[in-house]
Amino acid sequence: MSLTPPVPPVPAESTDPAGTAPEPPDPPPEPVPEPPAVIPPQPSPQPHAPVPAVPADATSGPVLATPPVRQLSLFGVEAADPSVGDLAGLLAGPGELVRMGGTARITIVVDAAWRVHVLVAELARRGLTASWLGRVAEQHGVQTSYSTLLAPLAGAWLRGTVKRPPGNFFLTGPRLRLWAAAAGSPEPLGFVLRLGAADEACREPVGAALAAIGLPAVLLDAGAGGPAYRITGRRRLARLAELVGDRPPTAPPGQWPGGPP
Repeated sequence: MSLTPPVPPVPAESTDPAGTAPEPPDPPPEPVPEPPAVIPPQPSPQPHAPVPAVPADATSGPVLATPPVRQLSLFGVEAADPSVGDLAGLLAGPGELVRMGGTARITIVVDAAWRVHVLVAELARRGLTASWLGRVAEQHGVQTSYSTLLAPLAGAWLRGTVKRPPGNFFLTGPRLRLWAAAAGSPEPLGFVLRLGAADEACREPVGAALAAIGLPAVLLDAGAGGPAYRITGRRRLARLAELVGDRPPTAPPGQWPGGPP
């Protein structure tokens, strides 16, 4: 008996018409990175760069100018609160001081009713009661009551019954304001601050105190309308107006330092 060798199996026919094996799929495309954002260059800050002006028609309302700020003076009326020591300004002028026991009073004669109103108000601000003595020959008197508040002034200014400024006497805005209210008046050559007719011992110290605050003045004798100190010059008159402060409501505009001529 003859043996027939086995026939190897025939592989199944491929369904691919081309008779080739299928190709693997293409790999996914790699992502393309986005370009970085471009930041426009910024101008470097300029120190103290000027602010451009805004036209008036670009705002909802009119453009208002800012008023200038007035600088306060070291010796002006705004520099300190009112005090009884300010009445030294009246004593630098024609004010009279009388002592009685531990009290004292001040009397001053003025030439206009508006001065009475100003002085009474100023004295009240310092805790002093004053009265109007009446009108005699176009003159008016203002007199305080006797008060212990005035005793220190009497101790500093009186040598017996003679009035003389103390050795450390000085002037300030409030003191000048009271002096101007009682005995100050403008004239064509400047502004005059009147002195007491018999207060010769006061003249030199008071003149030195005026010069110390930037108001050197000329002493007028009786023949020139004095005794008084006359302040002249535009800058000195402006300095005086700065020191005495705003005009009191009852003072005529032309009678206060800095007012219209």
